[in-house]
Amino acid sequence: MKAIILAAGYATRLYPLTENYPKPLLPVGGKPILDWLIEDIGDAVDEFIVVTNHKFAGTFEEWSAKRSERITIIDDRTSTNETRLGAVKDIQVAVPGVKESTDYFVMAGDNMLDFSLRGFIEYAKKKKASCIMCHEEHRLEALQKTAVITIEESGLITTYEEKPKAPKGTLAVPPFYIYRAEDISRIQEAIDGGCGFDAPGSFAAWLSTKVAMYAYLMPGHRYDIGDIASYEAVKEKFNTI
Repeated sequence: MKAIILAAGYATRLYPLTENYPKPLLPVGGKPILDWLIEDIGDAVDEFIVVTNHKFAGTFEEWSAKRSERITIIDDRTSTNETRLGAVKDIQVAVPGVKESTDYFVMAGDNMLDFSLRGFIEYAKKKKASCIMCHEEHRLEALQKTAVITIEESGLITTYEEKPKAPKGTLAVPPFYIYRAEDISRIQEAIDGGCGFDAPGSFAAWLSTKVAMYAYLMPGHRYDIGDIASYEAVKEKFNTI
């Protein structure tokens, strides 16, 4: 399995902290956010592929040089928030013409978790299918700002909507996905078919209408770092762990 870490955003809501520094490398609990993710699943992944933008590529190169894991930094060649490719196209940049039978763990690089991702990896192995994570969310405002799914008892996804005005369920989808090689190779087909490419879940939503996909219920909490207030809250929580 290879992991694709999406880190090409510009995090404008965190300015001035991220005006000249990438959000995934901001420190939490004495180390960069990305270190928490990589150290959790490092021995379960053959290679980490970090997709970033031209502005921060050098910073990520310096960071990766200090780690022992196999890490590849990919520059998507964008330089501003206005010219960003979008998460789906950044995934495509990381897997051009996929031919090997390797599964891909796609994740956003700016989230903190209070549980291990290993359970999700094992779940996908048992299902032998592309899978996503999900969690219960009962706030309508929050559901309208994220992807929402419905599932069968087996975990099979029955509906998948990005930012629905009238959600059909209460299962929200965070940016963590495991794709089989034959599925992730269909990104261009998805884009040609009208799939949105800004939100990473847009591809998963499209794919769920083509193949059987399953959802893993998160055993803990995910902390999204979207602005300075949420960053300070995450630092306070994880500095005490």
